[in-house]
Amino acid sequence: MRRHDHNIFLNATNLLVCGALAGVVVAAGVFPAAAMSGLAAKAGGQTFANLPSELKAFNSPQITRIYASDNKTQISQFYDEFRSDVPLKEISPYMRDAIVAAEDREFYHHKGVDLKGVARALVNNNQGKSKQGASTITMQWVRMSLAYSATNPQEVVDATTDTPKRKVTEMKYALQVEKELTKDQILERYLNIAPFGNQAYGVFAASQVYFNKKPKDLTIGQAAMLAGIVKAPTSFNPATADGYKGISERRNNYVIPGMVQLGMITQAQADKAVKEAIPKQVKPVGNGCVSVAKNAWGFFCDYFYRWWMGREEFGATAYDRERRLKSGGYRITTTLDIKAQTSARTNITAEIQDANKNALLLAAVEPGSGKVRALAANRRYKLDNKAHPQNLISSDPGKAKRGIRGTYPNTTNPLLTGGGDITGYQAGSVFKIFTMVAALEHGYPLAYTIKAEKQYKSGYIISSSSDSACPGTHFWCPMNSGGGEAGVYNMWTGFGKSVNTYFVPLEERVGAENVVSVAKRFGIQFRAASDARLAEPGNSHQWGAFTLGVSATTPLDMANAYATLAGDGMYCEPTPIEQITTKGGQKLDVGKPHCTRATSANVARAALDATRCPVGDSAQMGSCHGATAPATHGVVKHPVFGKTGTTDNDRTAALIAGTTSLVVAGYLVNPDYQNHRDRMSHHVVNPAVWNTLADFMAGKPKIQFKKPDNEKIAYGDQRRIPDVECDPISSAQARVGSAGFDVSVGQTVDSSCPAGTAAGTNPSGRTIKGGPVEIEVSNGKGAGGPVIPGFPGLPGATKPPQRR
Repeated sequence: MRRHDHNIFLNATNLLVCGALAGVVVAAGVFPAAAMSGLAAKAGGQTFANLPSELKAFNSPQITRIYASDNKTQISQFYDEFRSDVPLKEISPYMRDAIVAAEDREFYHHKGVDLKGVARALVNNNQGKSKQGASTITMQWVRMSLAYSATNPQEVVDATTDTPKRKVTEMKYALQVEKELTKDQILERYLNIAPFGNQAYGVFAASQVYFNKKPKDLTIGQAAMLAGIVKAPTSFNPATADGYKGISERRNNYVIPGMVQLGMITQAQADKAVKEAIPKQVKPVGNGCVSVAKNAWGFFCDYFYRWWMGREEFGATAYDRERRLKSGGYRITTTLDIKAQTSARTNITAEIQDANKNALLLAAVEPGSGKVRALAANRRYKLDNKAHPQNLISSDPGKAKRGIRGTYPNTTNPLLTGGGDITGYQAGSVFKIFTMVAALEHGYPLAYTIKAEKQYKSGYIISSSSDSACPGTHFWCPMNSGGGEAGVYNMWTGFGKSVNTYFVPLEERVGAENVVSVAKRFGIQFRAASDARLAEPGNSHQWGAFTLGVSATTPLDMANAYATLAGDGMYCEPTPIEQITTKGGQKLDVGKPHCTRATSANVARAALDATRCPVGDSAQMGSCHGATAPATHGVVKHPVFGKTGTTDNDRTAALIAGTTSLVVAGYLVNPDYQNHRDRMSHHVVNPAVWNTLADFMAGKPKIQFKKPDNEKIAYGDQRRIPDVECDPISSAQARVGSAGFDVSVGQTVDSSCPAGTAAGTNPSGRTIKGGPVEIEVSNGKGAGGPVIPGFPGLPGATKPPQRR
């Protein structure tokens, strides 16, 4: 209670009550001397008056329910005690009557303490008959309130141990409670706190567990059964043979006849009620992420749970946070989009089986908010049954020798989001986006050209024994996939065809430490200890392979990083939360989108223009000339951007594809053994990604990506390349060099110019000041091959429109 009594029990009326109680006890003549000295002393005069009468404020544990973004579809629930308070008006009148008939037939006539009942119980108990408690509904509620408001274990013991002192304390509180609350208010509180067995606390939970219905819909027979259980939930458990017999007798021979005796129901109603069936089985009560309504939602639920446990707003310790989640009675609307989640799981299943040792992982994020819309994998979210395991032997040879099972098809590991032992997976060339952003930030335009060799000798120092070191040196010498792709590239063409020997020298010029800085701003976590050390200031300047995606990441990390581009350069922390509402209806701010500027809007827009190339879309400001996942645009049928990625020996395969509304990242990996020899196929991961994105975008308006405000970020300082067609090679080199370009002799091509003369330049028309220009050599066999129009100059390109 919240009011203070100011020694209200010193008044004459309450002294008479106390005296009467003591008098009844003494008159019985049977109260033992020891108990007499305790109870009688406590029950009279100043000592009784000095007992506390104001209950501490408390909240009984309530179910926290988790919903999808539609705020209707329940994903899961968390609880310490399966309980959800309901107002009395939502409880069947039969239930109210039945609990009175079962537990306290004088409820509406006493003031919180039934003196006759106390005396009767004392006499009965002292004579060795079956023990009686004599606790009224009000006293029972007081006892449970004291236990729930306890702040230490001793207070719980004091509130629940059967002693004369505890009984008198309950009486004192009960007398005060009856002054402050109406009978209906007491009954409502009691019905919401009472234990009903089988993990059910309160009448709402009991109605669900035993009858799968709301408490307002309980029949007479059902209400009477529930009321009968409260006296001894274990003994009267209908799911056991003895309990079924016991509750049947108690309901039919005590509770229902009591309701007739008290005029609550007619005899005809009673006769009908005793014929109602009593369930022998109860509804399993799901708790936590292993009990999600649909298994495919498990990984998202796990992400939500880990997110909650990492938030200090919910408590200083992990214990405090978990208790708050499982007892706070929150209504949590998450960001999970049921349509996107269903599509992701369906598209995964179409490509790979759950029992495959390789995992196809999809994460989907909304740009501009960080809201996580889907997390799916070809795995069942569940713990493998150790007694009857379904999981296959681990693909890790070391673990396989010891008979350790893998994580397929069942796992609760956070494969998509990271945490615990999951640090992520190398995803390859998707990391080139960070190099491009860093270059744009440092003044290199999209049109910046580099002559890419088949193998590039970098300045990055590695072990001379490494396979990727230049022979006889300790310098890193990366190659392109398949050893080809030599030529002059800019960011559109280099990104579109994923040219390693374009991006490594670009990273060198920008500074690897600046590239790592971009990745951090875009949300890369560096969970692996080795990656974290390399990412530290002072260490990252020599991390040359970073641009090729050697750092471990998760699909969620990379989906959100690419969403930063579509969000105009605003990085938004990934969140599973739309809204958290307390039991009292208060809406919390926790989990709402929290965004910071990761790069300028112009840089983001420029980079996004180049990222349209790999997925078969057309750049608005340049020409792509090649794609690594060209079918994406045709399937999605919306403006789309993204990037593919592979690692050495194809140990992983990745595709990221996005629109202004959603970014989907897909990884094909082996979570159990990343040093495997399988070759991961883009024919598996790519369709799952683009089909999921297409399903989500179906029926939505086509929204074009924004262009930078300043075209200089795209084209830089352009200069005209001299027309040297059919000139002698030496003359052509001199003219191009004197115009301020880095000139070299390139490949021999079909041309109508005399053999050995200049067939033209690559690029042609205009290019960035100081950029590389190759003199192409004619073979004298006539022009051949298609002319590829566009800006800026590409291999074989025509002269672009003049831009200033």
